Amino acid sequence: MINFELLIFNLTNPTLLFFILGMLAKFFKSDLEVPAASKSFIALYLLFSIGFNGGTELAAAGLTGEIVKSLAFGFGLASIIPIYSFFILRTKLNSYDSGAIAASYGSVSAVTFVTAVAFLEMNHLKFGGEMVAVMASMEFPAIIMGLLMMSLFPSEKQEDKKERFDWKKTLRHSLTNGSVLMILGSLLIGFVSDSNQTAGIKHFTSDIFKGFLAIFLLDMGMVAASRIAAFKQQGYFILLFAILLPLFNGSLVAYLSHFITDNVGNRLIFAILAASASYIAVPAAMRMVAPKADPGIYIPMALGVTFPFNITIGMPIFFQLVQ
Repeated sequence: MINFELLIFNLTNPTLLFFILGMLAKFFKSDLEVPAASKSFIALYLLFSIGFNGGTELAAAGLTGEIVKSLAFGFGLASIIPIYSFFILRTKLNSYDSGAIAASYGSVSAVTFVTAVAFLEMNHLKFGGEMVAVMASMEFPAIIMGLLMMSLFPSEKQEDKKERFDWKKTLRHSLTNGSVLMILGSLLIGFVSDSNQTAGIKHFTSDIFKGFLAIFLLDMGMVAASRIAAFKQQGYFILLFAILLPLFNGSLVAYLSHFITDNVGNRLIFAILAASASYIAVPAAMRMVAPKADPGIYIPMALGVTFPFNITIGMPIFFQLVQ
């Protein structure tokens, strides 16, 4: 049973309230905006902070069997989720759009991950540094599986003229995507850095994190509100998919994760990664290798519906399940 008192407590988190403020600003046609240069810097800072702190925690814990299992579990989720997502979507959409959406929902949202970290801190819970590596490793298998589904199960119009995807370019782009490279690079630097010297930048990597996150979510609220309008043209199927699939994935993984780890923080991260959808790495990759997939469908789904759902309702639900 859901603890509604806890749900209300979590929804009064200042960072989430700034997200709601951003949505309201867009709905009321306010001229409020975050400068583009600031948005880029804040996004870079959040990825750096998460990656670096994760690396230092991973170095302190060492490479254990549980960490290896966690990495394998995350990789498996990113490979399996796109498969059944694709076949659900193919009942209504063509294979290009189905593959792109499936890849988005098999991949992860770094911003949702960052918000989950703040959620755990608010509830005084720790998570393992390996979860940063898990998140980063879930980007490219989902993209590969989405493209594989497009290739193996084409729409009727494609059957006479099957697309040849550039798999080498896709893999390279998945691994060198800016968000993946920043978080993996920061993780590695945090892992190899001397612990005494890392203490000198703790004020920058940790103390101001929530303030930057609040401003970033303010901007994300405005962006999400602007994407919601796109659903007027697409009908209820993708709207329901963008809510029910993440709820199913997150709830299932919240349960299954207890076979991998007893750490409540890690289990919540697993659940939110399974429930999240990429609106940065996957769209960038699809634009290059599957341009016929319509970004007007998969970006609004991930950013306009799934992202707000996860950080306002999904996360407290998954938190109750892992406990």
